[in-house]
Amino acid sequence: MQSFRTELENPVVEREIIELEKKIRRFHEGAIPETKFRSLRLARGIYGQRQKGVQMVRIKIPFGFLTFKKLLAIADVSDEYATGNLHLTTRQDIQIHFVSLDRTPELWAQLDKDEVTIREACGNTVRNVTASPIAGIDPDEPFDVSPYAYETFRYFLRNPICQDMGRKFKVAFSSAESDTAWSFIHDVGLIPKLRQENGTEVRGFKVVIGGGLGAQPMTSKLVHEFLPEDQVIPYIESVIRVFERYGERNNRNKARMKYLIANLGLEEVVRMVEEERVANKSKSYPINRHILPETQPPAERPVPEVKIENEQKYQAWLKTNVSEQKQKGFYKVSIKVQTGDISTGTARKLVSAVRDYVADDIRVAATQGLILKFARPEALPYLFSELDKLELAEPGFESVADVTTCPGTDTCNLGISDSMNVTRVFERVITNEFPELIYNNDIKIKISGCMNSCGQHGIASIGFHGSSAKAAGKVYPALQVLLGGGIVGDGVGRTAEKVIKVPSKRGPDVLRLVLRDYEANSQDGEYFNDYYDRRSKEYFYELLKPLADTSTLRPDEFIDWGQDEQFATAIGVGECASVVIDLVATLLADSEEKLELAKENFEAGRYADAIYHGYGLYINTAKALLLDEGVNPSTQIKIMNEFDSRYVAAGKFTFPEGFREHVTRINKNEPGEGFAVEYIAGAADFLRNAIAFREQNRELAETNS
Repeated sequence: MQSFRTELENPVVEREIIELEKKIRRFHEGAIPETKFRSLRLARGIYGQRQKGVQMVRIKIPFGFLTFKKLLAIADVSDEYATGNLHLTTRQDIQIHFVSLDRTPELWAQLDKDEVTIREACGNTVRNVTASPIAGIDPDEPFDVSPYAYETFRYFLRNPICQDMGRKFKVAFSSAESDTAWSFIHDVGLIPKLRQENGTEVRGFKVVIGGGLGAQPMTSKLVHEFLPEDQVIPYIESVIRVFERYGERNNRNKARMKYLIANLGLEEVVRMVEEERVANKSKSYPINRHILPETQPPAERPVPEVKIENEQKYQAWLKTNVSEQKQKGFYKVSIKVQTGDISTGTARKLVSAVRDYVADDIRVAATQGLILKFARPEALPYLFSELDKLELAEPGFESVADVTTCPGTDTCNLGISDSMNVTRVFERVITNEFPELIYNNDIKIKISGCMNSCGQHGIASIGFHGSSAKAAGKVYPALQVLLGGGIVGDGVGRTAEKVIKVPSKRGPDVLRLVLRDYEANSQDGEYFNDYYDRRSKEYFYELLKPLADTSTLRPDEFIDWGQDEQFATAIGVGECASVVIDLVATLLADSEEKLELAKENFEAGRYADAIYHGYGLYINTAKALLLDEGVNPSTQIKIMNEFDSRYVAAGKFTFPEGFREHVTRINKNEPGEGFAVEYIAGAADFLRNAIAFREQNRELAETNS
């Protein structure tokens, strides 16, 4: 690969980009093992794609906020390095596909010029902090949560406590009790609250923890009815510290906060979270409510006159895609983006068409659409006309006809069967056969290409996930049908139940049967989930059972949507494996890097960060020595216990109070200069002794061989 250098205003980012380039080169040379390199690139938003030799790059868009300039910059990058398509995700990110690994440092540098990052968009990190896309304009919100989401993003970006956790960690801020950011499926979910204290209005948040989807969805648990606003970030930090230390690391299927709570119990986890507060960098973190520039309405100007060609469509659009903001006299305009895909050309035309008539504040919705703010009523006909030219004025935003989906087998390594094409088919079924349902925003349809729920099928009223099954000695693409999920409100939700698995080509018939049954038999005003509860899972199983009959499979049903060859389960793989190298030596080399980071942060007066790098050194080094004996503990706390048992108790290393007690002093001491000096010096000594111990053992082994 060609050497790449750049001059950026942010020296931290510049150094990271140069370091990424170096490590890509070392990976190609076989000096970094594939598993280690995967962790490194994922933390930089670079995800192995289903197609060999190319990457998906995920661009981090905190709480979905874009300016016109940033959207145009991302479009430019997609044209230069990818395919000219922007994929809006359910975490308010933007993904671009088919990127060369060797060009990712240059891509990152281009994005950073407009203060856009890919850092920690993937991997075992704090993922993109999401928020209700209508935050700031929601008529029901107690206050705008956007600054809180942004401050949380800033605090945990590059924070040493969350660079290499057992799994990802997700945080969401809803704008009101309607919970449109789905707090209940997040590791930490927050809902704004106000209360009176001594005659003064005080801001805070209801806090829930331990939610998550995936193959086994779980809803979150309430931990605070009201947490003062200055305690939000310290509390999240304490939760992350507990997850980092006690969370599963070997079995990825169990390596989420929800399983830690299930294993230890909520009461014990809450106790440990409180214990961690001693070591927090900040005991109080006041939020700068003005850290983001106030969104300004567009200047008043004459609006071009337009002739509405399709009055019926315009009226439907007004009813379903336009609503009044809390700022009287202004309207939000919602854009339905099919499958979340928008071409760069369309994105540029969109900006050009609307920038004079809406605020410079576009929000990516977690339902894969776009929200425009501060449209004046006189501009609505013009905006509709311009959006319609771009095929972005389809009515039914967040209705039954607005299906959420992940990329599935189009690009994802884990996709089992198609999700994108079937989504387009489902939307045609709704539009053509159930046109009145564009006004129904109670029923939500969500589709994932596998059980992992990136399309959020686990909280859908009507959900599907890709699967496969066998009949007549052949494999056919299938859809698992789930029903009954959704928002209850104020931090409470419900997960969908698995009902039946059907051949994928029969998915549209499932949709028809369920919707017609609901239409024919529901009571006046009865919501879909209430109808589902009244009828029961067994009722819907019997209703759909004929569609699961494989004795009637047609030849075309062995072919997936959008394909022309017989289906075969082919879960993708990542990059080619590199040569096998010494993983123990790699871990020890990482420990040396952590020592340098500890010293660097200490010199800068960032004592809490310096101490945590020292903690990581202790854990990494102990794990390296345990791996040398063939022992691979699944959590950090087990690493400490095993090291005590195998090395300290055997007299190979000396820690009078025990290794675990020695290392976890981090919990019992304020992160000041004095403790930092002592802790980092001890970590450095431990690393030196560990390297010497391993070398001595290797020399002894060679002598005896």
